[in-house]
Amino acid sequence: MSDSDLAELSTLRAQVDDVLERVTAIAERYDNTASTAIASDAFAAERALTTARRSLDRAIAHFTP
Repeated sequence: MSDSDLAELSTLRAQVDDVLERVTAIAERYDNTASTAIASDAFAAERALTTARRSLDRAIAHFTP
């Protein structure tokens, strides 16, 4: 296991967090408006990003005893 791989996974985790925050903000902005389809799709992306974040967390955990 490489320290550089752990660093890469940690960086990706931080990037997913950033994108997740931005997507959530858009979803919430369009929730309860005439553009609920935008909110619905953005919330679906939010769920997928949350799943990706959890997967990255599990991968990162393999590097620590």
